[in-house]
Amino acid sequence: MELEPDLCSVSDALEILVGKWKPIILLHLIKKSPLRFSELKQRIPGITQKMLTSQLRELEEEDIIQRVVYPVVPPKVEYSITEYGKSLEPILNAMHEWGTKHTLHKKQKLKQEF
Repeated sequence: MELEPDLCSVSDALEILVGKWKPIILLHLIKKSPLRFSELKQRIPGITQKMLTSQLRELEEEDIIQRVVYPVVPPKVEYSITEYGKSLEPILNAMHEWGTKHTLHKKQKLKQEF
């Protein structure tokens, strides 16, 4: 498929994935689902409760993840990747590979400058 710049949907896809935390959240849920909110928070050092809540809500609105609330006391909430969300796995893997190569490229270029 040839990409037409005027009809490019890359920005639509990026709108879903943009953010420091969304790819990390998705990779955790792809690797192991379901996870409780507290489990996700523990696995992602540095993320605030407010940011995690916000990112999870946005991913849920896009049908990338699913939130299940169990009617127990205290409340139990679990998050899991949807079947639709699983389609992002090859994209995230490709982005990871490219990011690794890019980091190496930058290091090599920096060495050449000195």
